[in-house]
Amino acid sequence: MTTRIPLHRLKALGTLGALLGLSTALGACMPHTTEVTTTSSVDYRQRHPIAVTEADRSIVVFVGHARGGLSGPQRTDVMGLAQTWQREGTGAIIAEVPVDTPNARAAAASFREIQSVLMAGGVPARAVTLRHYRPEDPRTLPTIRLSYPKITAVAGPCGLWPEDLGPNIDNVAYSENGQYHNFGCATQRNLAAMIDNPADLEQPRPESPAYSPRRDNTFEKYRKGVPTATTHPESDKAKLSDTGK
Repeated sequence: MTTRIPLHRLKALGTLGALLGLSTALGACMPHTTEVTTTSSVDYRQRHPIAVTEADRSIVVFVGHARGGLSGPQRTDVMGLAQTWQREGTGAIIAEVPVDTPNARAAAASFREIQSVLMAGGVPARAVTLRHYRPEDPRTLPTIRLSYPKITAVAGPCGLWPEDLGPNIDNVAYSENGQYHNFGCATQRNLAAMIDNPADLEQPRPESPAYSPRRDNTFEKYRKGVPTATTHPESDKAKLSDTGK
């Protein structure tokens, strides 16, 4: 038994099939993309970079009214300045000595001893420049300031808060779950202060030569066919280290 399908239904099925085919063709032409939400934020090392520049290293020598010369700790400070100047100084040592003050005579005597200590520490006389100054505040005790320029690493300034930390229509970092402006500044500043040689930020240091006596001893044992490991007596294995005592 054959079932006849009405003509209008055949036309409707044909139209539906054409629409399905067209939608399939159009869907094949469109690329399938997945929306990915990313957090755009500037790295704290780029916002607070460590810069290599020239800055002053200085110490202060307090001078009383009646005593001329240096105390024991002051001589140690000046000698330490002389030693560090030879290693890292990039200019002359500037000695600022007060004048027209109640302790001016004692300061002059202290400066002469400072010169002697610096020369004993390896600083030539031509590398020390004397400058006189008059204190602006008469209530403070005038001091002798010794300073010299050196290459140093710096970062900052820190403590800048140009944007609110909370939700705000103008706070882009909060809406994008990004870093606030002051983030990482203290870490960069502390790292810069701990760097002994700022040149390490730009280039590696040359390798030191190998310890040849130990290497020659090991090669000689290897040539003879004997073990190259260091042997420790059994009595030494239970001993405690004396480090720090």
